[in-house]
Amino acid sequence: MCGIVGYIGKRDAVPVLLKGLKTLEYRGYDSAGIAVLSGGKLSLRKRQGKLSVLDASLRSDPLQGLLGIGHTRWATHGLPNEKNAHPHLDCSGKISVVHNGIVENFGTLKTQLIQQGHTFRSQTDTEVISHLIECYDEGDLVQAVRRALKEIEGTYAIVVLHKNHPDQILGARKGSPLVVGVGGGEQFLASDVLAFFTYTKKVLYLDDGEIVTLRKNRIAIQNFRGKPVHRNFHRIEWNVSLAEKGGFPHYMLKEIHEQPQAIHRTLAGRLEEEKLSLSFEKKLSSSLLKRIRRVIFFSCGTAWHASLIGKYLFERVAQLPSEVDISSEFRYRHPIVAKDTLAIPISQSGETADTLASLREAKEKGAKVLSICNVVGSTIARESDTVLYTHAGPEIAVPSTKAYTSQLTALYLLSVYLGRLRGALGAKEERAYLKELASLPRRLEEVIKDRHIQEVARECGKRYHTAANFLFLGRGVNFPSALEGALKLKELSYIHAEGYGAGEMKHGPIALINEKLPVVCIAPRSETYDKMASNIQEVRARRGIILSVATKGDPAIAKYSDHVFYIPEVSELFSPILVVVPLQLLAYHLAIESGCNVDQPRNLAKSVTVE
Repeated sequence: MCGIVGYIGKRDAVPVLLKGLKTLEYRGYDSAGIAVLSGGKLSLRKRQGKLSVLDASLRSDPLQGLLGIGHTRWATHGLPNEKNAHPHLDCSGKISVVHNGIVENFGTLKTQLIQQGHTFRSQTDTEVISHLIECYDEGDLVQAVRRALKEIEGTYAIVVLHKNHPDQILGARKGSPLVVGVGGGEQFLASDVLAFFTYTKKVLYLDDGEIVTLRKNRIAIQNFRGKPVHRNFHRIEWNVSLAEKGGFPHYMLKEIHEQPQAIHRTLAGRLEEEKLSLSFEKKLSSSLLKRIRRVIFFSCGTAWHASLIGKYLFERVAQLPSEVDISSEFRYRHPIVAKDTLAIPISQSGETADTLASLREAKEKGAKVLSICNVVGSTIARESDTVLYTHAGPEIAVPSTKAYTSQLTALYLLSVYLGRLRGALGAKEERAYLKELASLPRRLEEVIKDRHIQEVARECGKRYHTAANFLFLGRGVNFPSALEGALKLKELSYIHAEGYGAGEMKHGPIALINEKLPVVCIAPRSETYDKMASNIQEVRARRGIILSVATKGDPAIAKYSDHVFYIPEVSELFSPILVVVPLQLLAYHLAIESGCNVDQPRNLAKSVTVE
């Protein structure tokens, strides 16, 4: 959470910082601010609200300088207002700090600092960092930052600007992402490569416990003990157009339409002419994977729903006992993890704090870790034994769409690979699975371009955007689809929604059904189709409003439904990838009709990097 940008170089820093913050606004948009250094003067500008408010202020009263830092905030400590916006200063006004993370012992530190005579201007935990650096500032900024960070408990990525050091910017991290962009005569620091990848594709990823010093033509990394660290460069392969709207009114709608291309990239090089080619590093060789007896998935939010579907796939296709945990609960239940356990964390960003903590817990207990991740070089990727990258490209909208379907695609690939490796899958069955998997980009394109689906989504948006509640029902592998549909609706339109296994309806939720309640019934052809049809009849008998997702050529569902989204014929196991598109479009149009910001829903941030 929170977006951080730092720049030192030959350009005017303010446009670079604002452009970077704009690409990171999905990380937080409660307030924003920048600090720039020029002519021995440190200038600060902060504003409450979205980045556009800060931008307008800088247009009317410009700041200039060749180095600076910026921040867009998702509030943790302190209300979202101008005083609590970053950057924060020390008492002297010489030191400016931006921060992503949580200082867990800030209360104790703040009390001590006040007793020493320091004056605080905000209610944030971040401000203690600037005052601590001030305490240890004896001319060596790196030493002052190192000593200050020794006192901090919690997680952080910080960037520091000092009036007396006009030739450098410092960054440090522990538990929150920070990446360096390497240019020619200019350097960048940010919480995400999106902030600077229009300027350079050459990056360095910092590890926990490292401090980086940026000068125009030099980068120096050292650990918290002062020992120099050598780090190899990575090159970002994303095309700039992937981070632009491309004529769509919202990033979310663009990313819904990008899903066929995204899953094609996930399959590329791994599934060619219906032949599976998947291999992993020596840390997770095929002989080791054969000995795996249990799988644990852990993840958060939409990735958790992908994990739930992964459990169905792994037990059905690979015949591997599997369980799924919400990352924030995994390590607190004292899990039993044997040496023959494969842990699979799933994270779009590769920086999700709870998932990273669970990964470390699983590794400490002896599990092998195979992560599914979108961002090359992210912390989760680096700390895993091996990685299955989804290659979905940058996802800018806060509600996840193409990251989710790419994660599902990776799980299909992995389940078939493990099924073959373990002898659980015959050659004929494997070919059938791979043929269906290879056809998914084309079928998904068909769903997205289906005018009837788009018309039904728009009509439902107009009719039901004032509804107080929604209920989503699914069975089998589409029970998680019901959870995902409900989550999308809550995220986007702020309408209360619940997802249930349809068989659970009679155990409570049926009491909610009346003529005002829209009920989304996920009912493609499947082993449980008849049971799902019975559940729809039960909703209808209680006058619920029925919105069904069904297979083309199924006239029966239409008799019982008020609205039907028809998807192409597909086997049940692969149906979640097609089913989710009508659910995404439904949530999108309900939000549009309600006047909500679909790319930046209130109170949410794209990457949750604090616990």
